[in-house]
Amino acid sequence: MSHKDDVREFLTSRRAKVTPEQVGLPTFGDKRRVAGLRREEVALLAGVSADYYIRLERGNLAGVSEQVLDSLAKALRLDDAERAHLFDLARASTGPVRGSRRTTVSKVRPGVLRLLEALATPAYVRNARTDILAVNDLALVLYDGILDRERLPMNLARLLFLDHRAPEFFLDWETVADDSVAALRAEAGRNPHDKSLTDLVGELATRSDEFRTRWARHNVKYHRTAAKRLHNSLVGDLELTGEAMELPGDGLVIITYTAEPDSPAAESLRFLSSWATQHSEA
Repeated sequence: MSHKDDVREFLTSRRAKVTPEQVGLPTFGDKRRVAGLRREEVALLAGVSADYYIRLERGNLAGVSEQVLDSLAKALRLDDAERAHLFDLARASTGPVRGSRRTTVSKVRPGVLRLLEALATPAYVRNARTDILAVNDLALVLYDGILDRERLPMNLARLLFLDHRAPEFFLDWETVADDSVAALRAEAGRNPHDKSLTDLVGELATRSDEFRTRWARHNVKYHRTAAKRLHNSLVGDLELTGEAMELPGDGLVIITYTAEPDSPAAESLRFLSSWATQHSEA
């Protein structure tokens, strides 16, 4: 799919999610052939001509001002992640700028590795392409053999869609899969010239119907915090909270899992920590 196709599908899919009632437009009881707003209605809300908006929705974002993009984001009721994605698509529409190509990080600084091992909770480090680059001992035990230091880096999206163990481990696999694809879609907008990311998307779209369906939705999302229900063969089901802590200077994210104090999950994590300590000393 070309960049213009990505722009067109993103704007079309966002337009379909907004109803006239949500933005205070009258419908006069008319029967609509398409879901959501019409192009002319988006143009009216954004303060541009219908012809101009049609041009934008055809994928022609080159040279569009920030003011117009901001008005368009408001008209389509975009959230923070969607608005940022729209601006990323507009920047990419001007073509590659000298020095704009960003290299995806594939190494973790020693200081970050020490921090990872010092955490008393399961944690791993990933890059923007969702490659898991480093894990601590407790995360290895929590992931129940799915993660292996000898096989890192390991891509989380590839794990989710191509590893048969993933649906059994992630009890809310559908939600986790949605979020993973949304994160990759956002990164594709930020870094459209990452060949490794393009290759990953192509591989997953070819090998997984589940991935291909989600990729076609053009959803984007910031990963900050989320409830996680996981199944571990040693302790059974756990209800944890996943937190994403960005390291902006490194282009990396630390993902941690914590449990409510005095909860069954907290007791399970203490057991897994003890088990990890005993087996690392063996």
